[in-house]
Amino acid sequence: MRDYDEATSFLGEWGPFQRAIFFLLSASIIPNGFTGLSAVFLAATPEHRCRVPASANLSQAWRNVSIPLEEKDGALVQSRCWRYKLDDLRTFSDQGRLPGLDVNVTDLGKEKCLDGWDYDTDVYRSTIVTEWNLVCENDWRGPLTTSLFFVGVLIGSFVSGQMSDRFGRKKVLFATMAVQTGFSIVQVFSVNWEMFTVLFIIVGMGQISNYVSAFILGAEILGKSGRIIFSTLGVCIFYAVGYMLLPLIAFFIRDWRMLLLALSVPGFFCIPLWWMIPESPRWLISQGRITEAEAIIRKAAKKNGKTAPDIIFSVSELQDPKEQSHKVYTFYDLIKTRNIRTVTFLSILLWMIISVGYFGLSLNTPNLHGDPYLNCFLSAIIEVPAYIIAWVLLRSFSRRYSTSSTLFLGGVVLLFIQLVPQELNILSIVLVMLGKFGVTSAFSMVYVYTAELYPTVVRNMGVGASSMASRLGSILSPYFVYLGAYDKHLPFVLMGSLTVLVGIFTLFLPETHDMPLPDTIEEMLRVKGFRYKKGMKFPAQHNGDMKVLSNTAL
Repeated sequence: MRDYDEATSFLGEWGPFQRAIFFLLSASIIPNGFTGLSAVFLAATPEHRCRVPASANLSQAWRNVSIPLEEKDGALVQSRCWRYKLDDLRTFSDQGRLPGLDVNVTDLGKEKCLDGWDYDTDVYRSTIVTEWNLVCENDWRGPLTTSLFFVGVLIGSFVSGQMSDRFGRKKVLFATMAVQTGFSIVQVFSVNWEMFTVLFIIVGMGQISNYVSAFILGAEILGKSGRIIFSTLGVCIFYAVGYMLLPLIAFFIRDWRMLLLALSVPGFFCIPLWWMIPESPRWLISQGRITEAEAIIRKAAKKNGKTAPDIIFSVSELQDPKEQSHKVYTFYDLIKTRNIRTVTFLSILLWMIISVGYFGLSLNTPNLHGDPYLNCFLSAIIEVPAYIIAWVLLRSFSRRYSTSSTLFLGGVVLLFIQLVPQELNILSIVLVMLGKFGVTSAFSMVYVYTAELYPTVVRNMGVGASSMASRLGSILSPYFVYLGAYDKHLPFVLMGSLTVLVGIFTLFLPETHDMPLPDTIEEMLRVKGFRYKKGMKFPAQHNGDMKVLSNTAL
């Protein structure tokens, strides 16, 4: 069969049709920036303390000391989960005894927040935490909510590719956009935490499926040059735009139900895109629907001012009798030889740690010093230069050193945060943003790097396995943030250490820049720094040429 790009070359690379597809599909990604990190505000935990009801009939002096003090980050603050026993306080109050003079308050017994909590409403009017009291003994439910959203993302990543291959890119794109928007609106009416969380899982399934379908559809419709820009600057930048709009909307809408509704409404603006975005001609051809594919190409040619040939795709070419069945590869082939096993292990580790760092830093913005809305906006806007730098590095420099250096940058600055004096909080925020910059750059580059590491016969499985590892990292990330409740520096120390470590491991991967893509497992570039048995042949690529090495990857 003739190459698809060759058959459609008469369209040109960057005409009105390609530009429209680029911007429309990229625009459909904007709501993903809302949904993917909406938990930053929906599940935020404001300052709180035990409620002391007016019916306790305490004097003002005893009411002022009814909450014990605890040490946190070197300072004494009111306890979030304990109060002094009200019966004892009431007795001393009735007797006219004064705290600190007649009674040593610290010797009094304590009890849990039996009457609920008083929440600070200066920053958040309401969140799911204040709605269902997800604090103290129930504080584990907050990070679990976000983790289960990413469980939905994991499930969605399993099924989205299969659904897209079976039903078509366009149908799955709009169906999953409907799932994301529809179930987000249903979430607004959640009556308890359990209902909200189950719906959040479904929203997560739609969120990643929408992203993947748009990514595949754009990559298949656009030409080679447009495909590279779309895969890096297109979907990534527009995702960052959605992420930047999130804190702006949340700043003006501080009730979680109204905020979630406001974040869901933009999904309806994507409905007209159904009549603007075509199905993938490549997918139609794979299904034998040649007439439909040609009709789309002819409309594209008309829009670009080009004349299409009488016959674009020849049926005889599509049914080439010389085509033979190929060997069926399985996930076992990703670990069959020592070389590919090492690549798979390092890729999985790389994707998982990068995902922990990216989502951990993104979800931790409310815990930073200063305004959480401004911090979230800074965390979002830093992604734009990060994606641009990643695109520049991918075009001109070593994949291995580029990925490793950005990981080193991100990890080292996160480790320095614990050394910053408490009075220099602005410097801490700057370091966090630099760390986010490094991790985000690495995150966008690792997609291309991993695809180049694996041979054609198992490339889809290799990237898929790495992507699954990324989902596991995102599931773990809320618990890294949760550790900040015990020590504000602990999340940065852990994420920084792991990021530096995986940056070192990246140096063991082979270089793929300016190298032809391997087609078979035997053609894979050899992992650096590992010893191999001697005496066997191993094909490898060096400076674009094939050589035979005396070492083997077995």
